[in-house]
Amino acid sequence: MSAATDYKPATPTAIADAKKKLDAHVREMIKWHFSSETGSPYWLEWAKKNKFDAIKHVKGVDDLSLFPNFVDDVLRDEQNDRFVPKPYKGKPYFVFETGGTTGMPKQRISWTDHLHDYTEFGEKIDQKFFPKNSHWLMAGPTGPRRLRMAVEHLANVRGGSCYHIDLDPRWVKRCIKKGDYNQAEEYKEHVVDHDIVILRNRTNIQCLFTTPKILEAMAERTSIVSLGIKGVFCGGTSMTPQVVRFLAEEVLEGKALFCPTYGNTLMGLATSRPVSEKTGWSVVYHAPQPRAILRVVDPNDSSKDVDYGAWGRVELSTFTKEFFMPRLLERDEAMRREPINRWPWDGVADVRPFGASSGKIIEGVY
Repeated sequence: MSAATDYKPATPTAIADAKKKLDAHVREMIKWHFSSETGSPYWLEWAKKNKFDAIKHVKGVDDLSLFPNFVDDVLRDEQNDRFVPKPYKGKPYFVFETGGTTGMPKQRISWTDHLHDYTEFGEKIDQKFFPKNSHWLMAGPTGPRRLRMAVEHLANVRGGSCYHIDLDPRWVKRCIKKGDYNQAEEYKEHVVDHDIVILRNRTNIQCLFTTPKILEAMAERTSIVSLGIKGVFCGGTSMTPQVVRFLAEEVLEGKALFCPTYGNTLMGLATSRPVSEKTGWSVVYHAPQPRAILRVVDPNDSSKDVDYGAWGRVELSTFTKEFFMPRLLERDEAMRREPINRWPWDGVADVRPFGASSGKIIEGVY
């Protein structure tokens, strides 16, 4: 399929083929996670307790409705070993955290899941703006988050190395929650200082991953393009069309490519359609199907999808051999968008925190 038709509405045949592939993957993952030979202690005990024969009853993605919405507090309360599938028993795993400001964070384990999406993304990324053999700077959360390793992997598979400037979003959110805005602002400036120092003193850094607020703060101090950046991979918070236009046209001066992303530790990487004036600067993401799917559902009844063009709550299901999680209601809302040829499944547009239209949401340094 040519680039000219990639972003046209998906054909019925393409949609049906993608659904067939997804159903087959769901069956495979259900068999893996609920078989006594390969399942994890948590899911095998869950099935026994709920008297649910998943292998018998779940034949495709539509049958995921037989599961209740996943309660993510499970990822705080359960010991991580409980989620280890039997074939992985005894193999040391990575522990990745997600969410939370105080208290025990949610955690998930992984072996190689965090590499797959970024390898695929790296194969399709625009080489004019993300040149091979160039280095990356990542100004984002590292520590126990999978993002650091994923972005570094992306740099490595494209022949480059990655510099890192750490962010601690839990600390910044805590400052804002307490009303200590001065300290939060100082922390942001501290991060920006380090970003600019690295870019000015190390050569061949042409690719950047960061968050919208950090990107804007950097541009207030210097021309990011003049420091050699050609492409910016940006995520971590909601971005309205107005913000996207500002970042693409003014912050990056219309010269470097602005590439929004929507992802998390539980899903992986959802990639976006190109953004431009022609698209109204709206950001539409597509999940890394079949490893994960995103639905936009009725906030009052998550069994129902909203209509195309309508707002609803984002529901995430993830199914890989390393991690199974059905029907988690994310803390995000979005607009449901139609499938396209490149991604012949639903898109989620203009993602923002759930309830953003009715209250103030703390997003911190992101």
